[in-house]
Amino acid sequence: MKFDETSTKPIFLQVAELIEDMILEQTLKEEDQIFSTNQLAQTYNINPATARKGFSILTDEGILYKKRGLGMYVSSGALTKIREKRRREFLNDFIKKLMTEAEKLGIKKSELIEMIERYKEEKNESGNRN
Repeated sequence: MKFDETSTKPIFLQVAELIEDMILEQTLKEEDQIFSTNQLAQTYNINPATARKGFSILTDEGILYKKRGLGMYVSSGALTKIREKRRREFLNDFIKKLMTEAEKLGIKKSELIEMIERYKEEKNESGNRN
């Protein structure tokens, strides 16, 4: 993984998302100790202050917590918090835009559902061939 320096999303937010993704994928589990900001900075060749800012966001959100002298850990309930946050973002960032565009195009709810089902079937079929 490499951070996208050309993205409009700041690197520190990409750092926070990387850690969230690792928790969602269960690479990091609740109460696991995570890598240090310096390790992350060295691995991905970013400024340690940038890594710290990403960690700080997750600490403020209750996703991570610090054990004095030991490092950062994934909080109990972090997985649920991330899922709830991402679902809200999904609704606001994707579903509302999808529905607005569908309305403009005269696409009914039943047609949207058919499109989604067709996409899932095509994806499953192409996945089975690989």
